[in-house]
Amino acid sequence: MINLSRQLNPVLQWDITLKPEPCSWKGVKCSSDNTSITGLFLSGFGVSSGFLSLVCKIESLQSLDLSNNHFSSVPREFIDSCGRISGLKVLNFSRNILGGYLPIFNGFVGLESLDLSFNNLTGNISLQLDGLLELKELNLSYNSFTGSVPVKLGKSMVLEDVKLSANRFRGDIPKEIFNYQNLAFIDLSANNLEGPIPNSIGNLSKLNTLILSANNLTGEIPKTIADIPTLYRFAANQNGFLGAIPSGITKYLTLLDLSYNKLSGSIPLDLLSQLNLKTVDLSYNLLDGSIPRNISQNLIRLRLGSNLLSGSIPSSLTSSHKLTYLEMDNNSLTGAIPTQLGSCQGLALLNLAQNNLTGSLPVQLGDISNLQVLKLQLNKLAGEIPLSLSQLHKLSILNISWNSLTGFIPSSISNLQSLSHLDLQGNNLRGSIPDSIRSMNSLLELQLGENQLGGRIPTLPAKLQIALNLSSNLFQGAIPNTLSQLGDLEILDLSNNKFSGEIPSFLTQLGSLTQLILSNNQLYGVIPEFKPWVSVSAIGNADLINATRENNSPKFTNNKKSVAVAVIIAVAAAAVVVGMIIVVAVSFSRRFLKVNNQESQSGEEIPGLQVIQRNLLTPNAIHRSNIDFTRAMEAVADPWNIVLKTRFSTYYKATMPSGASYFVKKLNWSDKIFQLGSHDKFDQELEVLGKLSNSNVMTPLAYVLTVDSAYIFYEHAQKGTLFDVLHGKVRNALDWGSRYSIAVGVAQGLTFLHGYTSGPILLLDLSSKNILLKSLKEPLVGDIELYKVIDPSKSTGSLSTVAGSVGYIPPEYAYTMRVTMAGNVYSYGVVLLELLTGKPAVSEGLELAKLVLNISGQQDKWDHILDFKISRTSPTVRSQMLAILKVAISCVSVSPEARPKMKSVLRMILNAR
Repeated sequence: MINLSRQLNPVLQWDITLKPEPCSWKGVKCSSDNTSITGLFLSGFGVSSGFLSLVCKIESLQSLDLSNNHFSSVPREFIDSCGRISGLKVLNFSRNILGGYLPIFNGFVGLESLDLSFNNLTGNISLQLDGLLELKELNLSYNSFTGSVPVKLGKSMVLEDVKLSANRFRGDIPKEIFNYQNLAFIDLSANNLEGPIPNSIGNLSKLNTLILSANNLTGEIPKTIADIPTLYRFAANQNGFLGAIPSGITKYLTLLDLSYNKLSGSIPLDLLSQLNLKTVDLSYNLLDGSIPRNISQNLIRLRLGSNLLSGSIPSSLTSSHKLTYLEMDNNSLTGAIPTQLGSCQGLALLNLAQNNLTGSLPVQLGDISNLQVLKLQLNKLAGEIPLSLSQLHKLSILNISWNSLTGFIPSSISNLQSLSHLDLQGNNLRGSIPDSIRSMNSLLELQLGENQLGGRIPTLPAKLQIALNLSSNLFQGAIPNTLSQLGDLEILDLSNNKFSGEIPSFLTQLGSLTQLILSNNQLYGVIPEFKPWVSVSAIGNADLINATRENNSPKFTNNKKSVAVAVIIAVAAAAVVVGMIIVVAVSFSRRFLKVNNQESQSGEEIPGLQVIQRNLLTPNAIHRSNIDFTRAMEAVADPWNIVLKTRFSTYYKATMPSGASYFVKKLNWSDKIFQLGSHDKFDQELEVLGKLSNSNVMTPLAYVLTVDSAYIFYEHAQKGTLFDVLHGKVRNALDWGSRYSIAVGVAQGLTFLHGYTSGPILLLDLSSKNILLKSLKEPLVGDIELYKVIDPSKSTGSLSTVAGSVGYIPPEYAYTMRVTMAGNVYSYGVVLLELLTGKPAVSEGLELAKLVLNISGQQDKWDHILDFKISRTSPTVRSQMLAILKVAISCVSVSPEARPKMKSVLRMILNAR
C-alpha cells in the first residue's frame, strides 16, 4: 500500500498508528478482500494539490473524488501520472476553483466519468477530451467555456451523458453531437445557442433527457422529437421557438416544458392525453383555440397560463385525476367553472384568474381539502361566496377580487386559520365585516375595497402587515379605535367612504405605517403630524387643515374682512386660471417640441429622437462639464455599447469627448407597467432622487426623455455588477474583506433609502445584478427610481416582471404584488447568502434561500453552507461568516413580520466583526 498517512493526516486525521489498515480510513474504499485501494472520496475535506502525485501511485485506483475542495488547477504532473492508471474510471474535480483552459487529457484510457463542473474554466474546447476512449459521462456545467459546443468527446463514440449548461457556448446546436448514438442525457441550457434544433435529434434512440432551456434557439419544435421512444424529459423553455407544437410529441414523454416561447396555433388534441405524462408547462406562449378535453389522469402539474386560449375549462377532470397544480390564468376562457373540479382532491393550487369566466362559484370547490392557493380574480363570476369555501383549512391565499360577487362575507371564513392573503375587492359585497375575522391570526393582507360594505369595523387580526384596504365602501362615522392595534401594518386605505370626525392621533403611533390614504371622506380638524416616512393622502376632505399651515379661523365675522377675502379669492381664482393655461401650454410644448432646458448644453441637437425634455441634475461641476447629450445618444444607438441588461432597463457605456465614461440607462415607456403619460411626474421624481447624497446609492446625474423612452445618466462603476464579480470571470477576486465591505455598503444604502426623510424609497428589484461596484469594496445600489415610476396594477407580464428577479422575490409577493420594506429585507438576505456561499440566487432551478432555510435549524451543517475557499482562510473569518449567516437567515424568513428592519440588520452586521 502507498503511505498516504503522512501527506493527509492533518486534514483527514488518518493515523497509521491508531488505524494501521488504510481500508478503515475515512474516504477510502478498498477491494472486497481489502488488499488494494479502489476509491478515494475526499469531497469537502479541504485537500489541495500537494498530494496529487502521490495519489497517482495507487495503481489499483478506480474512483477519485476531489470535489468541493480548493484546487486552483490540475497540474500537468497529475495528468501524466494518473493518466497511466488504466483502471481509473471516475474522476471528479467539481466545485473547486479551477481556472484557465481545459487541460489535454492524455492517457486515461479507461476513464468513463469526468466531472469538472462548478469551476472557472475558460476558453474553447476542441480536442482536449478526444483521447478519452471510454468516456461515458461528461459534466462541464457552470464554467465559462466559450466558442461552439464541443463535438470531439471520445473517438470511440460511447458518450452517454453530457452536461454543458451554464457556460458561454455560442452558435448552433452541432449535428455532429448526435453521432453519439448512446447519448441518454443532454443538457445545453443557459448558454447563448442560436438557430433551430436539428431534425437529426430523432436519431438518438436511447435519449432520456433533453434540456435546452434559457438559450436563444429559434425555429419550430422538430417533429422527430416524437420518434424517440426513451425520451422522459424535454425542456426547451425560455427560447424563441415559433410555430405549432407538433402532434405526438408527448407519446413517450413524462415531463414537458415549452414555456416562455412564441409558440402559436392550437394545442394538439393528443398532447395532454398520454398516460405517461406528469408535468406539462406551456405557459407564456401565443397558443390559441380550446383546451383539449382528454387529459391524462396521471398528470400532476398543468400550466397553460398567459396564452390566447378560449372556450371552456374541460369538465373531464374527475376524482381519478392526480392533478396537484392547475394554472390556466390570463387567457380568454369562458363559461362556468366546472363543478367536477371539486372532485380533484389532490389540487394544492388552482389558478383560473384573468379570464372571462361566468356563473357562480361552485359549492364543490369547498371539497378540495388540500387546496392551498385559489386564484379566481378578474373574471365575471356572480352570486354569493359559498359557505363551503370555509372548509378549505389548508388555504393560505384566496383571491376572488374583481368579479361581480354579491351577498355577505360569511362569518365562517374565520375557519380558514391558515389564510395569509384574502382579496375580495372589486365586487358587490354588502353588509358588515364579520366579527369572527379577528381570530384569523395568520392573515397578513386584507383587501375589501370597491364593495358596498358598511357598519361597524370590528377588531381585526393584529398580525395584518402588508395592507388593509377598506376603500370605496359605505363606512361612516369616526375612524374606529379597533385600528389602533395594527402596529405592524404598512398600508392603510380608508379612502372614498363617509368617515367623519377628526383623524385619530393613534394612527400616528402605528410604527410600521408607510402609506395612509384618507381621501374623499368627511373628516375635519387638523391633520396630526405623522412620521416623516409616512405618505398621507387626505384630499377631498373639505374641512381638514394641514398642521403645517397657519391655523387661521375659517370663519370671519367682520364684513370688511369678508369683502377683502372675497376680492382676494377672486384674484386668486383668476391667477389659478391663468396658471392653468400656462401649465397646459408648457405641457403641450414639452410633449410635442424639443425643449432646450437651460440646464442642458446649449446648441446641442440629438438626431433621430423626438425629445420631450433633457436636464442635468447633479450640482457637480465636473459631471456637468463632462456630460454631452449628443455623444451619449450616439452611444445608446450602438448595441455594442450595452454592458448590462436588467429586468427593466438596459445599461450602455457612453464615453464623452473629455474621455470620461458614464452609464446611460434606457427605460422603455411602451411597457404597460410604466405609467404612460407620466413624463412630468418622472421629471419631478428624478429631481428629488438627484439630490440624494449617499456613497452607496446610485443617484441620477442627468436624463433625456423622449416619446418612447427615458435615458438616465449615472457615474460609471468600473467593476461591473456584484453578480458578475461573484459568479462571472473574476469571481476569485472577492476575499472575505471585500465581501464584508460589500455587505455593509449595501446595508448602509438600503438603511438610508428606507429611512429617507420624505418617506421610504423602496426597491422594486434588489439583486446582485443591480448592485454595481466602483471597486471591490464599494457597492452602489441601483434602480432606485423604478418604484416611483412603475404601476404594478397595469402590468401585463408575469409576477416577477414587477416583483423582482427570480430567487430574490419574497414569498408574500407571489400573489400580493406589494412592495414593502420587509420584502426589500428578504431580497437583501438573498444577496447576503450569495456573498456567504458564493452561489447564485437560483441554481439548477433551486432557490438559494429555500435551500438554506431547509437546513437552518441544523447548526452543525452551517459550515457546509459557507463558501469553503473563503471560510477556511482563518478561524476569525469563519466565525464572522457564521455570525452574518444568522443575520441572512433572519432576513429570508418566510414570515415578513419575523424579518428585522434594515437599521437593525446594519447594526448586526457591524457587530459581527
